[in-house]
Amino acid sequence: MQVKDITSRDIWRAKKRIAPFITRTPLVYSPELSEKTGANIYLKFENLQAIGAFKVRGAANKILSLTKEQREKGVSTFSTGNHGMAVAHIASRLGIKAIVCMSKNVPAVKVKAIGRWNPTILQNWDSQDAAGVYCYELQEKEGTVVIPPFDDKEIICGQGTMSLEILEDCPEIDTAIVPLSGGGLMSGVTLGFKLTVPDVKLIGVSHERAAVMIESLKVGHPIEMPEEETLADSLLGGIGLDNKYTFDITRDYVDETMQVSEDEIAKGVAYIMENHHLIAEGASATGVALAMRDGYIKPGSNVAIIITGCGIPMSQVKQIVNAHF
Repeated sequence: MQVKDITSRDIWRAKKRIAPFITRTPLVYSPELSEKTGANIYLKFENLQAIGAFKVRGAANKILSLTKEQREKGVSTFSTGNHGMAVAHIASRLGIKAIVCMSKNVPAVKVKAIGRWNPTILQNWDSQDAAGVYCYELQEKEGTVVIPPFDDKEIICGQGTMSLEILEDCPEIDTAIVPLSGGGLMSGVTLGFKLTVPDVKLIGVSHERAAVMIESLKVGHPIEMPEEETLADSLLGGIGLDNKYTFDITRDYVDETMQVSEDEIAKGVAYIMENHHLIAEGASATGVALAMRDGYIKPGSNVAIIITGCGIPMSQVKQIVNAHF
């Protein structure tokens, strides 16, 4: 079976390629959530990656797929969050020049986090879109390869490797709940499962505020939307009007999409802290938030929920702790 130009062989190849550069994260049984739902619930803790997020998988696969000549010219990206850190981290480990472009409005804490891996950081623009345009101009002029955040074959295959790990750890999995934003993670995990065990049910979950992929699916084509404040800030952003992969894969192969409220997201963060003693950002907790909804999970099912990252400000952690404990 092949989806666009992606086969199961591509995802297995990615798994082997990135193995020395990522953490094989644990799939942990969640007793409290399993008892509440009557199902067997497992959490895939991608927040335990070196950069604290799953994005390192896709970035590693993309950069490692480059030729020697391409690596010598360096890489660039225009992400201000986990993807920017992932690109900088992998480039640093490989001794490759990395440029991260961002707007002047990016908070200093994010700039500092990305700077930990010593990329060249450029902040010459008033918008992130303008920073992205510069990356592609740089690629045309100097050959510096753009590492896109989600809509790319190698990025998708890298993210899909976690599906293979989940199946290795628990072949009985019949349902996977995945945070849904631009769709790189959703597409990779979906194909990782569907190209291996087609009967696994894939559920994409987003916040309620400006969920661009879900709204695009409703109208049948990619759209743009203004961003709104949300605890799941890592899920914000567009999917690209010229989307090549993730819109079609999400539309054609994801079985269900759902949205959770801000209060549900906060309760999901609190649940992970209380019961698994780990910090997860709002976007990471959307899957747990959905599973906690009364009557949603089918009793007796075997469910994997992906916890994507831990990039949450301590101010938000304090607010959630004060409100829920």
